[in-house]
Amino acid sequence: MGAKINISLCVMSRKRKGSRLWALPSTIEQDMKTSFDYIIIGSGSGGSAVARRLHDAGADVAVVEAGRPSFGVSDIEDPSKWFSLQSGAWDWGHHYTPTDHILGREIAIPRGKALGGSSATNAMMWYRGVPADYERWNACAAGWNWQDCLPAFKASESWSEGASDLRGGEGPLKITSPNPDHPLTQAMLKGGAAMGLPLIDDPNGPEPLGVGLANFNIDGAGRRHTSAEGYLLPIIASDRLTVLTETLALHLTFEGDRASGVVVSGPDGEAHLTAQCGVILAVGALETPRLLMLSGIGPETELARLGLPVKVKAEAIGQNLQDHPLLRALNFRASAPLGDMVGNGGGTLTIWKSDDGLPQADLLAFPVQGRSATPALWDEYNLDGDDVFAIGLGVMRSHSKGQIRLNAASPTAPLDIQPNLLGDPRDLAALLSGVEFLMDMVASQGFAPFFKDYVAPLRSDDFETFVRRSCSTFFHCCGTAQMGSHNDAPVSPRLGAKGVRGLWVADASVIPEIPACHTHAPVTMIGERAATFILEDA
Repeated sequence: MGAKINISLCVMSRKRKGSRLWALPSTIEQDMKTSFDYIIIGSGSGGSAVARRLHDAGADVAVVEAGRPSFGVSDIEDPSKWFSLQSGAWDWGHHYTPTDHILGREIAIPRGKALGGSSATNAMMWYRGVPADYERWNACAAGWNWQDCLPAFKASESWSEGASDLRGGEGPLKITSPNPDHPLTQAMLKGGAAMGLPLIDDPNGPEPLGVGLANFNIDGAGRRHTSAEGYLLPIIASDRLTVLTETLALHLTFEGDRASGVVVSGPDGEAHLTAQCGVILAVGALETPRLLMLSGIGPETELARLGLPVKVKAEAIGQNLQDHPLLRALNFRASAPLGDMVGNGGGTLTIWKSDDGLPQADLLAFPVQGRSATPALWDEYNLDGDDVFAIGLGVMRSHSKGQIRLNAASPTAPLDIQPNLLGDPRDLAALLSGVEFLMDMVASQGFAPFFKDYVAPLRSDDFETFVRRSCSTFFHCCGTAQMGSHNDAPVSPRLGAKGVRGLWVADASVIPEIPACHTHAPVTMIGERAATFILEDA
């Protein structure tokens, strides 16, 4: 694909009215097309999906993306390079605010700044969760149970094993499982079985409790398959699709109580884009609440503090922030060097309960074909050597919640982002249980003869201190503009912003309660359903 599309130049050829742009021109021309049926802000998991489905229904759509084009970029296409994309040119550079729960540490929260959003920089995991996750959504927002959501999940995916009652075989996104032959992959499969976990054929199958090969957004040629590549690339030449990259949304505009467009900024100037039918926000759980507040939609006291006028009073904007805490990581020494990294450096998912009495699995672990540690762990332990491997551990039924605050009325100023990781003692207790489980697993017959010794933590360490030192994030932030039937929810169950016509939200910010899975698949499903709702309500 990279050979066909030359993305070496940021600004592609400029075309006149009725045609597309791949980047905002370096000088905004007076005759540049600025009016569309729909404007989608953000090109990630939700934005690309809703843009494609609206386009396919006959609409003229524009996609506004602050990041650069990502097609054909080798560091993005290579699954093994995903971690190096963080905190660099392809990342927004956000950080979680320190708390005592994590020993006063600042934690980076990577968010992709590229065409395709975080699907261009994440770990490529495709895990949809279980019906119980969506029953909790349905309790807040009617119409979001598993049976409501499953058709959209299936419509989004092209599973390499083919269509079934639970899987889609002809969707835009390519989903594959990894080569199982890496010795660490085999050790995880055997180790989980030695700990009494069942082997599962597919974590997106009927019962994802046990250990099995993961699903990845990696194509048959071994390359990352982003949302933009799956949804937008096939229609990139359409006269009804305009994709503006390196284009930052500054604030929404309104005609009365209807969202009418957005003011954007490119390299050398601003432009006002107008939407005849409406605007869809899909910039994620951090940037969507910011853009809403910059547009006058948010908590009254917060808007007043920032000197912003109140368009719509919405007290819950920026609240209900949730994420999955991830330990980076438990490190061990192997009996021999690991060799070259395969795929994204993982391979399996281990899904189990921290307490047998829980109604649903709440822990997830995955292998890392190399070292993985927070700076605090690097300072404390000796992680040297090419024989060190790691296991990441996360709480997927996490309970801690926090909020986002704007430090300034600016689309680029640092945010005060506080998910309150480990703030709920249930999350800490679950992680402590998980550490014990994994320490036993690597010592089980399933890991013999792969495992040699403990590196971080040691058997004699205080595991609570280790958890607080190693706590990081799964990058699954969500919930800051939650949908719901109740009056306090700022977004309706059909994803319309309450109090404003012609404005929808189609990203992780609408999630009322974090699901026990990675969020790329659920947000893609949200984008699919957003397009359905918008077209039905037109």
